Amino acid sequence: MTRKVFFFEMLLIAAALVATAVAYPQLPASVPMHWNVRLQPDLFGPRWTLYLFGPGIMAAVMGLTWLFPRLSPKRFGIDGFWHTYHLVMLLLFGVMTYFFAVLLWSDCGRPIDVVRAIFCGVCLFIVLLGNVMGKLRRNFYLGVRTPWTLASERVWNATHRFAARMTVAGGLVALALSLTGLYLWAVLFIALPALASVVYSLVYYKQLERHGELGDELAGGQGEK
Repeated sequence: MTRKVFFFEMLLIAAALVATAVAYPQLPASVPMHWNVRLQPDLFGPRWTLYLFGPGIMAAVMGLTWLFPRLSPKRFGIDGFWHTYHLVMLLLFGVMTYFFAVLLWSDCGRPIDVVRAIFCGVCLFIVLLGNVMGKLRRNFYLGVRTPWTLASERVWNATHRFAARMTVAGGLVALALSLTGLYLWAVLFIALPALASVVYSLVYYKQLERHGELGDELAGGQGEK
């Protein structure tokens, strides 16, 4: 994590804390924390839990950004895609910040379509993620982590190039559907790229295996560069 990103995220966490403290007297005693498939609130919590849901989760993402590289096995480290790793984690931090802002705004009684705002935020995050997914290298935290992608760097790279295109396309379709209120269809186009990528990794691995093109690649090995 660069120093500029560190201070930027710290500033946003501080802003979330201040915003929650300022809004606290206006908040109801219990606030919605989850919505069911009918898009109705089905889980409520005391208003103080907003400190955990907002600044708490933001701080957790920030901590994991620092922790993951230090926990990675040597041959599955993030040195080969350092910039992309931090960009993905920054996107995750950003979408968590956005979710909290939407929730806090709604809990203060301000007019907003929470479900549409959340869905659109998720779809935009997915589109942005898809744009960098092809640059991810083998690791245990981010990307399409199946037995076949982790066993072969060639399969990993091919799968993530495929997943990048599918994710961007699915995210854009889901965003358009969310704007029109077709949320269940949006969920389908969010999930399909992930399922298709898993199947692709298996099929491609087996294809290479049948043709004897995997060579001596083993999980944890160096793989192809």
